[in-house]
Amino acid sequence: MKFTWRTEWPLWVLLLAMFALAAITWPNAPDRIPVHWGLNGAVDRYGGKFEGLLLVPLIGLAIYLLFLVLPRLDPGRANYAQFAGAYTLLRFSILVVLALVDGMIHLWIRGVRPSMSTLIPVFVGAMFVAIGSVLGKIRPNWFVGIRTPWTLSSKLAWTKTHRAGGWVFMAAGLLLILAGALHSTTALIVAIALTGAGVLGTVVYSYILWRGDPDRVPPAGTLPAD
Repeated sequence: MKFTWRTEWPLWVLLLAMFALAAITWPNAPDRIPVHWGLNGAVDRYGGKFEGLLLVPLIGLAIYLLFLVLPRLDPGRANYAQFAGAYTLLRFSILVVLALVDGMIHLWIRGVRPSMSTLIPVFVGAMFVAIGSVLGKIRPNWFVGIRTPWTLSSKLAWTKTHRAGGWVFMAAGLLLILAGALHSTTALIVAIALTGAGVLGTVVYSYILWRGDPDRVPPAGTLPAD
């Protein structure tokens, strides 16, 4: 799988913007910066300048670099080119959410108080919808997707689990968006619980598919390449 500036420049812009904003804000930033919010949207932990301004950008950079090297580390590595678009969207959506969270921290520093209990579920929900929309396009590999012992040992289980998982992720994303829009802690807890149940359900579904697969042929891309 090859990465080019055409696929990477949007991700570079997001990372550069986060680090540039940290550099601009640093001289006038307070010593105590909010770094965590509870489900009710209230700040429940503060950090210093380094944590408040650089932790999220550094996490974004680490995730970006990790996703760059994963195709090279994958012993199968054969299928990444077949889902390059989905892989790029997955990476981009994660960085967008991190950049939005980082932006809200900077708004708090500047005295603006966005509703974290509303916006964070909406952002994460939108990310889930985006990931779910391409989950069915992800081809067998060792690192990305719904990787259970059964999807990795049955082509049928991999294909059908990812198709179903795409709908589960999109439904979970819409639930999170709705919970954020309702600005209700109870609705958010219910949405998180249903999301967890949906993820668990896809794992169980992969096992059921594997048991019903008479061939149980490992999908191409899960075995070491020559």
